[in-house]
Amino acid sequence: MTDHTVVGDRVAFNVGFRAARTRLKILAEGGMLQRASEVAFGEGIAALVELTGPAAGLTRLADVCLEDLTQADDCAHIALQWEAIGADGELFTTLLADLILVPAGDRITALSLTGAYWPPPRRAGAGPGQVIARCCATAVTGSFLDSVACELGRPAGMAGTEGHSPVPDHGSQP
Repeated sequence: MTDHTVVGDRVAFNVGFRAARTRLKILAEGGMLQRASEVAFGEGIAALVELTGPAAGLTRLADVCLEDLTQADDCAHIALQWEAIGADGELFTTLLADLILVPAGDRITALSLTGAYWPPPRRAGAGPGQVIARCCATAVTGSFLDSVACELGRPAGMAGTEGHSPVPDHGSQP
């Protein structure tokens, strides 16, 4: 599949790097990144349904694969891959990306996501056009990045793994 969109976004927040790195590890181990992935993917599919019709709504996120957090003094990294099931029942990769955390000042940390996004496969002459696919990719990855950054920016003891999380836990999608 070659109809991918290159994606990249970055957000900075007022938390020191070491604290943010520790929180990222806790969130990854606690399932928050999977939930944020499910919510962001669902929002993207809902937008595609509005723009291209109900067939796009048959696509479901099947799996979120996360590599273990790798870290150095000035960087933390998690590779992620989203697998989805298209309307035709076929499994396809919808996102391959790197989530990277770096210091951006004394008490500021930057979180970035860069990679490639694939919309649901299209039948000949059907499916989203390039502009719609790009808008969807930007919305999906931006939503995911914002959710993670919000959790990382919470005061200690307030992260989603220790209480209320703004990312709803709807369980696995069918």
